Amino acid sequence: MYRKISAIVIPTLIAVGIIAYMLYQTWDTLIQALHHIVPAWLAIAVAICIIAWILRGWRYRTIISSLGYPIRLAVSTACIFVSQTANLIIPARLGDFVRVFILKHEHSTTYSEGVSSIVVERVFDIFTVAILGAIAIPFILNVPPWVYAFTILPIVVGAAFFVFLFCTGKCTTENKYIRVVLTMLHEIRKASLSVRSLAVLSASSIVIWVFDILVCVAVVLMLGQSVPFPVVVLAIVIGNLVKAVPLTPGGMGTYELALAGVFFSLGGIPWEMAFLIGFIDHLIKNLVTLAGGIVSIYYFGDWVIPSIKAAFNSKIGGDASDR
Repeated sequence: MYRKISAIVIPTLIAVGIIAYMLYQTWDTLIQALHHIVPAWLAIAVAICIIAWILRGWRYRTIISSLGYPIRLAVSTACIFVSQTANLIIPARLGDFVRVFILKHEHSTTYSEGVSSIVVERVFDIFTVAILGAIAIPFILNVPPWVYAFTILPIVVGAAFFVFLFCTGKCTTENKYIRVVLTMLHEIRKASLSVRSLAVLSASSIVIWVFDILVCVAVVLMLGQSVPFPVVVLAIVIGNLVKAVPLTPGGMGTYELALAGVFFSLGGIPWEMAFLIGFIDHLIKNLVTLAGGIVSIYYFGDWVIPSIKAAFNSKIGGDASDR
């Protein structure tokens, strides 16, 4: 029991501690900035964020449909909203696995198909973010060497993963545990390695992350700052690659620090303002996520909360043949 509590409480305290300390350091700047914000840019940022979520739902619908389960856009978008809302509370991105239970309840998918759909989404997210970072780097002066490694490594790992998927296409085994893994790899190939899937998922992922970047651009303009677009791109890239490491729930604290570091070191923005950009950008995205998550829970019905609770009180598992 204590282990379960500490697994949630400790990462949450770290996130709260980082945010609280940085807000304490920048409080006067925040109050001053709030008096000079342009509300129209705030509305634009929220609108862009909502559109980005709908695009994510459409992409996830494409992934699930490739596995043989045609679903409505409302269902796929609500799946993501609920899981990402759970990620704001639960550490280690365990909220993602809520989708496994929702899909099984709504469309009788297997556990392995649910997990495979999440893997496909995550691989395309990280791969696309890293590529956008690599494209932005040549347009920025004095980029630190670590940034190159930070962006190139995910591209290399992602490419290696796709090669691995292709090479394991005809592997067979009698071992039931390895067979489960091979089943998942087959499902991932089915959802991502066809020419159509590669084209659709790649294009949609680029559009999704461009919209995510535009949210931050709107925040920068809302606060009356001037930052080169490539720097904003790189800040979002670094922030999301850092957030992909599940140190805190929803990447809270670490995301803001990563964005602030890029804006401060490469954008020429004072540290206080750089942190506020990261803080407000993440706050808008999290509040839209939370609102969407609440609406989605009502959309699915009362069974969702007990299922989420059961998901985290039991091991995510199941036989790959569970159909």
